[in-house]
Amino acid sequence: MAFDRGKNIVILTGAGISKESGLDTFRDPGGVWDTHRLEDVAPPEGFHRDPMKVHAFYNGCRRQLSEGKVAPNAAHAALARLEAEWPGEVLVVTQNVDDLHERAGTRNLIHMHGELNKVRCEFCDWIGVWDRDLSINDTCERCTKTGTLRPQVVWFGEIPLSMPEIYAALEACKLFVSIGTSGNVYPAAGFADHARSFGGAYTVELNLEPSEGSPLFAEIVHGPATEVVPAFVHRLLEQGWPSGRRT
Repeated sequence: MAFDRGKNIVILTGAGISKESGLDTFRDPGGVWDTHRLEDVAPPEGFHRDPMKVHAFYNGCRRQLSEGKVAPNAAHAALARLEAEWPGEVLVVTQNVDDLHERAGTRNLIHMHGELNKVRCEFCDWIGVWDRDLSINDTCERCTKTGTLRPQVVWFGEIPLSMPEIYAALEACKLFVSIGTSGNVYPAAGFADHARSFGGAYTVELNLEPSEGSPLFAEIVHGPATEVVPAFVHRLLEQGWPSGRRT
């Protein structure tokens, strides 16, 4: 399939791309949901029931980023290179709440599940940058109320962020690439089909193993993100077209 180098690209990234930087995935054996009860720290009800427990969980996650325990890897760097060198628009939509894409240099980025380094006030909807521990004693900078701040993370039952912008980009892209995601969490699990059906996009999966959505992809490459993503980006920039292979 010939590929126009000027066309837009949308890339979806999941936990698999950050796992090689040392961050735990959520659904893998030994991941976050094996060591924490989902109903305690993921839904809004858990937060309202025991905000101190939820703050403690996300404070631990935030410290991994703020204390320099993790760093962007070769896959993050490759996507930043693609954004810088591709003649069309490249949009990265990430399910991850870490800041590794930004630290690698990606600028055109949507965090559909929110960001660990931000907080939101449940009273006035103020959103601010937050790189330290959060507690029930902290005060909102806008409304000055105490105990109303929560992590700016999309919890189960909440609507992911920037969905109109994401769907518009999917319908305008000619290449959709899914990296390091299980393919079983909607709405992200439906992005490949949406891009293919509405915009005629060519679809590629780069993953450690087949995802649940693998049949939706024209090209599949299996392997560690730090290996397959840089190789794919190099091939795309040098040759300008996907190969239609499954490995």
